[in-house]
Amino acid sequence: MSAILTPMVGRRQVVGGLAAAVSSGLLLPSGTAWASGRVLTPRQTTGPFYPVDWAGDIDNDLVRVTGGDAESLGRVSHIMGRVTDTQGTPIAGAIVEIWQCDQNGRYLHPGDRQRRKRDEGFQGRGRTRTSGDGGYRFRTIRPVPYPGRTPHIHFAIEAPDGRRLVTQMYVAGEPGNERDGLLRRIRDPRQRASVIVALEPADRIETGALGGTFDIVLAA
Repeated sequence: MSAILTPMVGRRQVVGGLAAAVSSGLLLPSGTAWASGRVLTPRQTTGPFYPVDWAGDIDNDLVRVTGGDAESLGRVSHIMGRVTDTQGTPIAGAIVEIWQCDQNGRYLHPGDRQRRKRDEGFQGRGRTRTSGDGGYRFRTIRPVPYPGRTPHIHFAIEAPDGRRLVTQMYVAGEPGNERDGLLRRIRDPRQRASVIVALEPADRIETGALGGTFDIVLAA
């Protein structure tokens, strides 16, 4: 796998927005939650729709497809966090992939044969590489329900030393969370809580957008 990083919005806007989000409490500063908890992120199924095609636009901005005429449908959401081990050591250079269904509940996958029209403006999957402090970020949409599933985003992480983890991120407050079979399989309440993320207004990052922090902890 290889990582591609491209600008999502203006660099000054992103840097300023992230700093403001930290100061406002939307995003926790380095050394806070991940240093005190370090709960191992639970493994979850890859599911049937892991992307089969990683050609073309696979950057960390899923909302706009390079060469496309418009942004995707859905509420823009900035998902970010850090990848560390259980000792709190940042894992730099890890590859982070995400994939999720579009606003219409369709995956960018030939196996998804729903009759709903797919949103051609949604990239469907993205890939990035963690920075020196283990940080990553994606600009995507707020996940929506898929038949039989509560809203979620799939994550796959590969550390430089070969450690791999596949997991899923869920949205706090979703009524479907209590009924979702895969989420309920996580027996440890601390691990279950670690994959449920609050998405809150993040106008300081991007007007009208949501933002949330999903820290990922790999086994040491």
